[in-house]
Order: sequence, then structure tokens, then C-alpha cells
Amino acid sequence: MISLLPQDGEVYYFSDFFTPEESIHYFYKLLHEIEWKQEPIKLFGKEIMQPRLTAWHGDTQKSYSYSGITMNPFPWTETLLNIKLKIEAVAEVSFTSALLNLYRDEKDSMGWHKDDEKELGTNPVIGSVSLGATRTFVLKHIRDNGLKTSLDLVNGSFLLMKGETQQHWLHSIPKNSTPVGPRINLTFRILI
Repeated sequence: MISLLPQDGEVYYFSDFFTPEESIHYFYKLLHEIEWKQEPIKLFGKEIMQPRLTAWHGDTQKSYSYSGITMNPFPWTETLLNIKLKIEAVAEVSFTSALLNLYRDEKDSMGWHKDDEKELGTNPVIGSVSLGATRTFVLKHIRDNGLKTSLDLVNGSFLLMKGETQQHWLHSIPKNSTPVGPRINLTFRILI
């Protein structure tokens, strides 16, 4: 494996991690079995609605806080456990939870951020699974404005971030200028 980052972190991308049949099956199962919700978050002192729907699943009693909200976990579903087991074999870790994001269309997005909340510890491992429509994932270095990279996260792909990535890189899913269908993203994490 070769990292997509030139320095200060490790990001690995597997474009066809799940078969097309698995990807379609998991997408529709999650679309209908997850209790999706839209919650307000605080950005620059203002409260706005998140530009996507979310859910938090994982081991019991492990809540997660970001941008002024605290999410309490729903239990793992069979679908999530099947996905989790497959990615853990490559990530070589045991994930304790997952933040689920439903991007309904091209207008839904995720702004620039690092997954560096204290609950994740130092140098967290993040396993990101994409199902549904293809969306562009962008990374930029926090100190060197010239270091920026992007890739299309396709249906059934797996992106693994680890090492010092969250210390040195921001990432985002920008809005699309052209119409795009729904996408589900699962970001598996380890809470300490």
C-alpha cells in the first residue's frame, strides 16, 4: 500500500472494496434501517442545521461530541457489523463506533475539518466507507497551502486514514455544482 499523502500522515484508498452487489444491498439496507436525523451544530458561534443527515452507532455508553452536539449511540445493526468486520481485517484495528452520514443530494456537504476530538485519542484510525453516488473528497495540509489532493469516493470504496493525518490535514466533501444522487458514508472510529 502507498499512502495518498506526500507527508505528515497516511491515507489509503480501495476503490472496489465491496462488490457492486454488496454495495447496493448495504446502501438500501442502511437507507431504510437507520434512524437518520438532522441536528443543529455550532460554527463560528452560530447555530446552523448540519448540511446532511447523521446517526451514531456503536458500543454502548460511548457518546461522541463535535461542533457543540453530543450523540449517544444506537446499537450496531447486523448490516453495520458485517461492514465493520470486513474493513477491520484491512485496518488491523477493532472499531468501537461509527458516525453515519447521509448526503441527500449535491447540496449536502461536509466542511473543512479534522477528526481530532479528544475522544479519539492521538493519531486516530478512521475507516470510511462510501455507498451510493460518487462524491469528491478533498484533503489540504494545515500549514502548506500548496499541499492539496482530491479523489472521487465511488460506490463500495473504502478510505483508511491513520498516523498523523488528523494532526496535519483537513478534509471535506464539498457541494457539487451538478446534480448527484444520495450517498451514505460510514466513518468508523475508536473511542478511548
